[in-house]
Amino acid sequence: MTSLATARCLALAGTEGHLIDVQVDISPGTPGTFLVGRPDKALQEARDRVRMAINNAVPSWPATRRVTILLTPADLPKSGTHFDLAIAVAVKSADQTRPKDGPDHRVPHSALEGTAFIGELTLSGNLRPVTGVLPMVLAARARGIHRVFVPEPQAREAAMVPGMTVFGMRSLAQVVAELRGEEVPEAPPVEGTTSARLLSWRGQDLRDEVDMSEVEGMQEVIFAVTVAAAGGHHIMLSGPRGAGKTTVAERIPTILPDLTLEQSLEVTAVHSLVGALDALVTRPPFFQPHHDASRASILGGGTGRARPGEVSLAHHGVLFLDEFPLFRADVIDALRQPLEAGEVSIARGEESATYPARAMVVLAANPCPCGNYHARAAGLACDCPDPVRRNYRRKLSGPIVDRIDIWRELQPMAVHRGHDRFAPRRTSAELRSLVASARSRQAARYAGLGFGLNSAVPGPVLCEHWPLPAEGVRLLEVAMSEGRLTRRGLTRVHRVALSVADVAGREVPEVEDVRTALALRGSQPIDIAAMELAS
Repeated sequence: MTSLATARCLALAGTEGHLIDVQVDISPGTPGTFLVGRPDKALQEARDRVRMAINNAVPSWPATRRVTILLTPADLPKSGTHFDLAIAVAVKSADQTRPKDGPDHRVPHSALEGTAFIGELTLSGNLRPVTGVLPMVLAARARGIHRVFVPEPQAREAAMVPGMTVFGMRSLAQVVAELRGEEVPEAPPVEGTTSARLLSWRGQDLRDEVDMSEVEGMQEVIFAVTVAAAGGHHIMLSGPRGAGKTTVAERIPTILPDLTLEQSLEVTAVHSLVGALDALVTRPPFFQPHHDASRASILGGGTGRARPGEVSLAHHGVLFLDEFPLFRADVIDALRQPLEAGEVSIARGEESATYPARAMVVLAANPCPCGNYHARAAGLACDCPDPVRRNYRRKLSGPIVDRIDIWRELQPMAVHRGHDRFAPRRTSAELRSLVASARSRQAARYAGLGFGLNSAVPGPVLCEHWPLPAEGVRLLEVAMSEGRLTRRGLTRVHRVALSVADVAGREVPEVEDVRTALALRGSQPIDIAAMELAS
């Protein structure tokens, strides 16, 4: 007699989940276990893990018959150990042979309907946590699955998905008992995953540590970062050492509003791919990788499954790249895609993954290796030879420079203008309120269009639906004719002009907003009157 059963699991390609039918057929024939459907090596080893888990926890494995396990759709590559639980449950459902003695562990076919199973099994039948539970559960809900079984430590992570019934289990025996409607037996607690990565982001509690009111004498810079935060624009902070670049950058997360529920789920799903989570990320993340970090750690990749890098972990938050010219050349060049498209695509062999990377990228650079060039007015001297200085600045390649929306040149405190140094300071809470209001205007403007912030709107859409005033267009045409703007740069100034208007509370940009946006991109001084937009 042939017996067939189907359990469901999920495969991940980046943060996108695909529903997988785990079909098990137990039939007469040469005894053996055959796993098909493009599994990777770790998944091939599931045959031995699942067989021993069943024998030790819910005996017994149908050793005298042919067991065929198909992961469908068969053309999609599968990887990871999280398929173990679904395979084991499908085997127990397909094997309907009544035991001659001992307890009955057969699982009814009806118990598998509308249910997904996620988890790795040990040889004793205990469950172990896996990465990527949240994006898998999100994908399961989108495909009509209404309940899911996961390892106990990740039940809170799975429960972040609204409308999903979550069962946090410790062992295969507990899962089988729950599916049969029996009393769930005791089992030892499940240990946390050993592959969990300690995340360096501090956006969750950064507001309690620093405040923008602590920044002295940088009103133009604070205005620039407020506009950048409002529209999600990339910004470059350049200046000699000690000018306050890091001080300003570390306070940018404090002026960002809390994430929406949709954004929180997106960010938490990315973080789930690198380790277990037990809380929803509600604050914009903040990452500051070292300049010696590899391309894989920043952009994503690594050995085995392609992992998201810090540019993706900072999604909807801030990625701060201090001492930017000291980053490796391949890292600088690879930043073009996330700066332009807001996502990172990684291809390796048969595997292809795309991760979101809509972070606000903040770059900081000294004018030279010693950091004292352009600081002579403050009594500092640069001892870098001209060739060394030119090579250092050459790291800021043209394509990268063109993808930065706002540039600000910082000066040492000794050369700040008096009225700027002693101007009233705004707190992070006040600036955060301005940013939140500006983003609310953008949400209303782009409702139903799929754009969240001004920085994400394509140029043709801007020109068609939200054109600049005629005099503002003429300003940009002059800048292009003089070689100060490229075609890409024109679009970016258009976006910044919208953000300047949003911060000021205007629905439509005026000529002065275009002039201010052009000055922000060219690192030119801003009229004090224009700065009143943020006051």
